[in-house]
Amino acid sequence: MEQIFEQNYAGTENKVFVADQPGPGNGCHQYRVEIKAESHQPYVDTVVFQEGPVQEVGINGLQNEHLLAMVIDRLQGFQSGPYACNENRLALESLEEAMHWLEARTKDRATRGIEGLSQA
Repeated sequence: MEQIFEQNYAGTENKVFVADQPGPGNGCHQYRVEIKAESHQPYVDTVVFQEGPVQEVGINGLQNEHLLAMVIDRLQGFQSGPYACNENRLALESLEEAMHWLEARTKDRATRGIEGLSQA
């Protein structure tokens, strides 16, 4: 497994690993997250993304948009509560822009009749 992220703060060690090899589009589909803290049990989880076009292989994982929607919702919650800050606002704006462009890509592919297929 290749480590792609490490951040240590507030007594925690946070790591993300790629857990598989790139597929036909050169993107990976499985990631492992490990969080450790001295006074707590470690937390380990795996995130599995869709591998292959839905129309060709069925649904077998998350899309990028699913994770973005979760993080957007979480930051919107923080921004409406006592933890609102400029950094969260800027991150939220960037994530909403990322979601916009992914949705634009999907709409374009649907218009061309190739959404969910192995075509460019």
